[in-house]
Amino acid sequence: MPPTDPRCWASLFDFDPGAGTVIRTPPGKGRGYWVGAPGATCDAATGEFHLVYRLRRPRGVEPDRGAEIRVAKSRDGVAFDDVWRGTKDQLGTTSIERCALVRRPQFGWRMYASFVDPADGRWMIGLVEADRPEAFNLKSLRPVLKAADTGTEGVKDPFVFQLAGLYHMVASYAARDAEASAGQMHGTHDAFNTGLIRSATGLATSGDGIEWHWEGPILTPSSGAWDAYAARIGTLWPATDQVWLALYDGSADVSENYEERCGLCYSFDLRTFHRVTRAGPLWNTPHGSGAIRYFDVLALEDATYVYYEMALPDGSHDLRVWRV
Repeated sequence: MPPTDPRCWASLFDFDPGAGTVIRTPPGKGRGYWVGAPGATCDAATGEFHLVYRLRRPRGVEPDRGAEIRVAKSRDGVAFDDVWRGTKDQLGTTSIERCALVRRPQFGWRMYASFVDPADGRWMIGLVEADRPEAFNLKSLRPVLKAADTGTEGVKDPFVFQLAGLYHMVASYAARDAEASAGQMHGTHDAFNTGLIRSATGLATSGDGIEWHWEGPILTPSSGAWDAYAARIGTLWPATDQVWLALYDGSADVSENYEERCGLCYSFDLRTFHRVTRAGPLWNTPHGSGAIRYFDVLALEDATYVYYEMALPDGSHDLRVWRV
């Protein structure tokens, strides 16, 4: 083994976003056509990978934004076959966003889905359960975390894991940043794209994965920096026995909403995260808007799998994986 620096801890893997393997291509060409927002997991019993992702079209192009999510399965974490499809009409919602998969040995599967609450136009998170991903039914979804539960203007994009048997959910939330009416804030069914909020990251915990306790913010936007509007943790993993690393999506203002870039932070307790990327994004891509976002990392014994959404020259986004 090569020598390690005793004063250099929790180093990050080498990464070239442009060299990642394309898993899925967008449903059209041009800005607003995206495929991505991946949520990945690996079944320890079978070695199979599962990936939930969403398809999106521009507003006004039917079936419009956030219309569809899919679950795909793989033996190697790179080549995936779709095994399930869900659509927003099954929830009566205007948009579905990032979801998270949880494998429960002997108890089946869970999917935590973020979508716009039809009742008030605010983002929320719900739970679907099934014996296997192919059997998910969005019509059986139950709410588990709503805007009112968090004291925010919306909550979405869950990342779920267990630590010592306690469930943890890292989620993006909209913190009100200006006086506005309900119509101004939620009339478009996307408070995150109004410029009236700041997009931050919070934590919820649960004993059973159903009843959740909102613990509050763990990472908030920086003042006057490249991530002044959004700081949304998408994934985290234990880099050492003492340190957790996390990748987050950042944007300077609302004009960069949907086109975020990636930042790095770390934590010793999963309650407070410290920025590494203070001067600018961690990685850049020269294509289109330069967006590279919605990371999910599976750090396994034999390799690390990095799933992400990346902007293309025509403004669309594709879904890729980088295997270290």
